[in-house]
Amino acid sequence: MFDWLLDTLIKYPSIPIFLTIGLGFYLGKFKYKTFALGTVTSVLLVGVAIGYFVNKWAGSPIEIGAPLKSLFFLIFLFAIGYKCGPQFVSAIKGQGIRQVLFAVVVCVLCLVVTWGCAKIMNYNAALATGLFSGAQTISAVIGIGTDTISSLPGLDAATKKEWIDIIPVCYAVTYVFGTIGSAFILGNLGPAMLGGLKKVRQMTRDYEAKLNHSSLSSDPAFINGNRPISFRAYKATSDFFKTPHSVSEIEEYLSKQGRRLFVERVRKVSDGSNSIVTPAPDTQIAASDEIVLSGRHEYIIEDESWVGPEVDDAALLTFNMEKTKVMVSKKSAGITVDQLRGKPFMYGVSVARITRQGGVEIPVFAQTKLMHGDMIEIVGLPQEVSAAAAGIGYEEKPTTVTDLVFVSLAIVIGALVGALTLNIHHIPVSLSTSGGALIAGLFFGWLRTKRPSVGIIPSSSLWLMQNLGLNMFIAVIGIQSGPTFFSGLQQVGWMFFVMGVIATTLPLLISMWLGAKVFKLHPAVNLGCVAGSRTTTASLGAITDSLQSNVPALGYTITYAIGNTLLILMGVAMVLMFI
Repeated sequence: MFDWLLDTLIKYPSIPIFLTIGLGFYLGKFKYKTFALGTVTSVLLVGVAIGYFVNKWAGSPIEIGAPLKSLFFLIFLFAIGYKCGPQFVSAIKGQGIRQVLFAVVVCVLCLVVTWGCAKIMNYNAALATGLFSGAQTISAVIGIGTDTISSLPGLDAATKKEWIDIIPVCYAVTYVFGTIGSAFILGNLGPAMLGGLKKVRQMTRDYEAKLNHSSLSSDPAFINGNRPISFRAYKATSDFFKTPHSVSEIEEYLSKQGRRLFVERVRKVSDGSNSIVTPAPDTQIAASDEIVLSGRHEYIIEDESWVGPEVDDAALLTFNMEKTKVMVSKKSAGITVDQLRGKPFMYGVSVARITRQGGVEIPVFAQTKLMHGDMIEIVGLPQEVSAAAAGIGYEEKPTTVTDLVFVSLAIVIGALVGALTLNIHHIPVSLSTSGGALIAGLFFGWLRTKRPSVGIIPSSSLWLMQNLGLNMFIAVIGIQSGPTFFSGLQQVGWMFFVMGVIATTLPLLISMWLGAKVFKLHPAVNLGCVAGSRTTTASLGAITDSLQSNVPALGYTITYAIGNTLLILMGVAMVLMFI
């Protein structure tokens, strides 16, 4: 039975690949405090174990065709580029240029420090690339470094295989500290370097208060749309309604008190009709009418004092609300949330959340600036939401259909461009098909902000392309390197881990100092920018936990777009610097 299982795994390599994916994703979910091994490293280690033990027990490795891993890696890189494209281009064009420059400096530091460590230890191109990918926690460098080494004309096949097999070993040795160390340094040492944790927390609270300042209203419900929005029904019996008032007069009266509430529905009792209507601004409300108010919960429950008693009117409170996502277009880019909610088309509409980079949620403060390509989730009555969506940009209707024609042709175009080779001093230089797919993703992701109806990829599909694409590639790498993994581990030695610690730590410490002294960034934003430039999401979580604030996310998104692109492309540079 056991021999049959081993023979089956070798004969049908798709089985061990999916076994690796399943076990890797399962193990990657486990966390200790703020640290998790992560799916990529878990998939790699499970793949190594399966490849090692099958080869040991069966006496034969699992053979997997080369095109399979390249296929999934191209899908992954295109998805990364597509997700980052809108903010990457917007940032380059001026929306956050200081953060762009900072991210470039951080990435260059990561490259130079890693190169210096590799030079001191006399590492070859493969060891240097593996050190870079693990210490800087950029898994995609495994793939792009592998592609670059495969395309080198001066290496024999045996050397190429040896080099390619050692890269994931180096990644595994250095990645753990790259993740844990980055989270600890940015979450604990960072605040200490920038003035002390207590001081930085207070500075962050002060910064939040500044961002929360609204020139239009003192009602914080329009600053943080994540606060609960309530709908309550009241009977108009107070002295205020002895004289009929229009809906606009009622809402203006409330606004002067610092409470922005909306009259959403009315039951006309005063005229004897007992009919339920959706009010216009000039609809008159008289004594004994019933009204539905929407707004922040703690303000609505106080309204009995001037409206009248709350009523349980099921028919009046039964109406459709709409929640939808809207892509910010160029006409709304650059304005603040406060300015947005002051637009006439935002009447009756609340901002629930804002996401950037295909899913990174940023805090909804009054002074939060919108970027081209941001996704805003808005809530309100259908007709109000429709007007707001048209005013903000392009409404993204829920869909499960991915434009595969767009995806396929975009990857083809990118891969063809990446395959072009330029000889510089007899050294062939190219982006490789992998780098070309990344650039194509950036371009076509940006292009969709110009033509929103073209190239639709639902967020769930994008998640699958990114996660399954990378981890399928990593699974194959792990299985193939399994038979030689432990001998490779002995080959790199314990000093390789030490070099990984140095290559992780020095760029972070220098970057935080530069962010404070040269770029003059707010401490919380500074830490978020460093985490984004290094594309380390675990560190962002550690920073927000330490500062007890989501403000660092304001520095994470733009720098993530730049860092994710540059660090991947620097994988090519790292190989070429050692040839």
